[in-house]
Amino acid sequence: MLNNMTDTEEGEGGPNSQGDGNPKESSPFINSSSASDVEKSQQYDGKNMALFEEEMDNSPMVSSILSSLANYSNLPQGSKEHEERHDSAPSLGTLMGVYLPCIQNIFGVILFLRMTWMVGIGGVFGSFFIVFMCCSTTMLTAISMSAIATNGVVPAGGSYYMISRSLGPEFGGAVGICFYLGTTFAGAMYILGAIELLLVYILPQAAIFKMEGLEGAEMEAAMLNNMRVYGTIVLSFMATVVFVGVKYVNKLALVFLACVILSILAVYAGVIKTAIEPPVFPVCILGNRTLISKGFDVCAKVIEQDNGTITTKLWRIFCDSEFLNATCDEYFANNNVSEIQGIPGVTSGILAENLFGYYLEKGDFLEKRGLSAVQDQEVPITNSNRYVLADITSFFTLLVGIYFPSVTGIMAGSNRSGDLRNAQRSIPIGTIAAITTTSTVYMSAVVLFGACIEGVVLRDKFGEGVNGNLVIGTLAWPSPWVIVIGSFFSTCGAGLQSLTGAPRLLQAISRDSVIPFLKVFGQGKANGEPTWALLLTASICEIGIIIASLDAVAPILSMFFLMCYMFVNLACALQTLLRTPNWRPRFKFYHWALSFLGMSLCLSLMFICSWYYAIVAMVIATCIYKYIEFAGAEKEWGDGIRGISLSAARYALMRLEEGPPHTKNWRPQILVLLSMDAEQNVEQPRLLSLTNQLKAGKGLTIVGTSVVGTFLNNHAEAQKAEQSLRKLMETEKVKGFSQVVISSNLRDGTSHLIQVGGLGGLKHNTVLVSWPRTWKQPEDNLQVVRETTAANMALLVPKNIAAYPSNGERFTEGHIDVWWIVHDGGMLMLLPFLLRQHKVWRKCKMRIFTVAQMDDNSIQMKKDLITFLYHLRIDAEVEVVEMHDSDISAYTYEKTLVMEQRSQILKQMHLTKNEMEREVQLIQNKNATPTSPTSPTTPAGGAATPGQEMQMTWTDKAENQAAAAHPEQGGVKDIFNMKPNQSNVRRMHTALRLNEVIMKKSKEAKLVLLNMPGPPKNRMGEDNYMEFLEVLTEGLNRVLLVRGGGREVITIYS
Repeated sequence: MLNNMTDTEEGEGGPNSQGDGNPKESSPFINSSSASDVEKSQQYDGKNMALFEEEMDNSPMVSSILSSLANYSNLPQGSKEHEERHDSAPSLGTLMGVYLPCIQNIFGVILFLRMTWMVGIGGVFGSFFIVFMCCSTTMLTAISMSAIATNGVVPAGGSYYMISRSLGPEFGGAVGICFYLGTTFAGAMYILGAIELLLVYILPQAAIFKMEGLEGAEMEAAMLNNMRVYGTIVLSFMATVVFVGVKYVNKLALVFLACVILSILAVYAGVIKTAIEPPVFPVCILGNRTLISKGFDVCAKVIEQDNGTITTKLWRIFCDSEFLNATCDEYFANNNVSEIQGIPGVTSGILAENLFGYYLEKGDFLEKRGLSAVQDQEVPITNSNRYVLADITSFFTLLVGIYFPSVTGIMAGSNRSGDLRNAQRSIPIGTIAAITTTSTVYMSAVVLFGACIEGVVLRDKFGEGVNGNLVIGTLAWPSPWVIVIGSFFSTCGAGLQSLTGAPRLLQAISRDSVIPFLKVFGQGKANGEPTWALLLTASICEIGIIIASLDAVAPILSMFFLMCYMFVNLACALQTLLRTPNWRPRFKFYHWALSFLGMSLCLSLMFICSWYYAIVAMVIATCIYKYIEFAGAEKEWGDGIRGISLSAARYALMRLEEGPPHTKNWRPQILVLLSMDAEQNVEQPRLLSLTNQLKAGKGLTIVGTSVVGTFLNNHAEAQKAEQSLRKLMETEKVKGFSQVVISSNLRDGTSHLIQVGGLGGLKHNTVLVSWPRTWKQPEDNLQVVRETTAANMALLVPKNIAAYPSNGERFTEGHIDVWWIVHDGGMLMLLPFLLRQHKVWRKCKMRIFTVAQMDDNSIQMKKDLITFLYHLRIDAEVEVVEMHDSDISAYTYEKTLVMEQRSQILKQMHLTKNEMEREVQLIQNKNATPTSPTSPTTPAGGAATPGQEMQMTWTDKAENQAAAAHPEQGGVKDIFNMKPNQSNVRRMHTALRLNEVIMKKSKEAKLVLLNMPGPPKNRMGEDNYMEFLEVLTEGLNRVLLVRGGGREVITIYS
């Protein structure tokens, strides 16, 4: 049996198979065999594998590709390393590849320039809590990152790659841009830190805008202008260095790292020395106010010299002359001058004084706790420029925003995974060890600073009370210059690293093509250096330089990094909770609760730092997300969001199973049954236009069709049919699903669609099928009616579908007429309302007609109907049509007789179904039946418009052909002498009378909605069912026959 199987056909998985149209990740192993048949037969001879040789085109032997699988490097587009490729194997271990780069990126400018100030303002307890909270956030993020990084290979791009491949291109692009902006602003922060070190501590005389003699806002403005000028110069220089040779930046990285480590070691050495011999850094206090140390040499008002008392320089600052009888500043005159030790040492007990916070308003004096001062509140303050003042208003959340950048940089190891010998082992160990080390240093620094340094010195941000020294430098051993020089070089190095990394991250995003307008930044020099991306990075960095304040820039980059870390935690939590089959990280010490806690901390910190910056960052990310969603290139990375969609869909489907929807929630869930031609193209495209116009109620739409054949032989045709359906659905803007079944005949295929369409509680409740062209075959058409009735589904049958408007047409006037003859649960009321929500039918007015018999009170009926429509909140004109009893006309009798004669002829001919269908299609309708006095006639020689074509398919010619084909059947003559069935005569009478009334009232209507009569319960009457429907709708342009599903679909209640 196996030997008789044919080769793989094109539509059954062959190389040219159309597939499902979804992009797949390419693979170098599947469909990659190029060996000839002879080679293959030789390859598998004697290996007991001949049974599988037919599959070798698509599925090569495992033994032949194991080596390739183990070294699989077919990475998705955009994820390849953009740095220089080395022919040598990756050689970096945990220490050099992950631990030290993370240490270098985490330790930064904040530690040297703001850590002591943060401890002085926030107190040891407050600062320790801030450090602990921020370090916990990065530790939890590192655990999540380790799980993601060990769940397969992580190329360049770091967090961008991890998030985009875990949460999809929309989230990945949005967070990638945020991470890029964070890295760019980090470069600006490092440059501003370097300029602050240069102008305040190393070379103050280099200031272009002189600050000597200026006070308050003028001095602050001069300082900011200096930062802007020098920042722009340094930024231009650094960008040039990165453009010319990034190799040199990487080689200098170890030098910059050495500067950081030496500086930190100098601080610890200084702490130990304070226990033995504290350094001499006196601070001069007037009353309880800290004095700027410049301008005087002795911290005293007068000194004894040569048996006399003389005044000091400090006296001359606050008094109008050097004599003892001079007029002095009142605060100076009323308070004593005292000198305290700035670095009392770790054993001094100063820790108790620094435990709690001391928040200041801008312009407040730095006052020594525990010292009393005499001050008259009514006397204005003078000589304020001689005191150390708070330069900004401080509060807890500000400290969090300024400090957080000092714990960023945890992604440095994952970015270098291509250079690691064993990335799966090195990334978790190196990153977590680096965070542990830096967290220990930060937490110990908080305690040690509080235990060694006087509070007023800690709160002195620029060291103005200690001769302009860097405060952390006063603690260092052997000299403050170790810290100043070391921190300057490390800050410059960090700035260079940011300007090197940010353009590469932007280039990685650009080359992924998820954000179309960024494609230009994916280009670069011949060696791959991102020239355009570097230019954009420098331009954005200049924005941070123009802000000019380190304290203002730090919260901005905190936002972007926190958002990035938040999504890393989210990615890990989602993958864990959804139990994605591909989620198999080697790092096992993770849990979704830890990731969720990390995500919550990140979100909380964003709003703690700055609620308005947080909102701006979220708006930027949301805009990028929506842009990628609508305009970005389609990417299929197997993201976790697809898992969320599946879980949410499953949950929603299970909820729908709990019971049928309430009448208020009922909406038409439509199954559209289409027929296809021989080329698998849709024959009635306007049926989907009508579907679109009906979908103002949203809900489910399934577009289905049937292909005749078997699944094995006709699978390719079914795929082609499904593609045609999807293409037409896209053209007609119908949002829904397509479904194609393969069946031995169309009748069974239609039945299968009605039975199994949808899933669980999300099933169709309405079937939309076009008026059949071969309507004289009652078996096929009645089956749809009977099956929808049995399944309690509504049925919509539009006649003359070609005459229905397309979605682009507009009716500027006209009516939608509803002929409400029997109660159908409200479908006839609901459908016009839904149609009028669409722009095609919006300007049409709704009219409702109902039929009154002789015994009915038509006036009361009209009042009741108006009241009913009022409660339904539906605007419509109402008319009650009276149908009086009348005798059955000869025309009705004759028409019924002709109808029954046709049915009998077909039965006696004993034609098979296919023969019957061919017979009916060949017959032309020419003067077949008597012309009704009320039915319209087509002008002679004129062609009927599509809307005027009455799909009549029988002629007298059929009778002649039947007699000629079977002359031996004498019963044919008797047929013409038969009498019609009285029941059929009554039905024909009703159809003709209703048609007459409808034509009179609704001939000019844009659409007529009409109750569809039910099929006869007696199977003997099936032959004539479609004839009655034809007579009922004869002469009408657009008719929508409606059959309710056996339940109420509209209610008067809210």
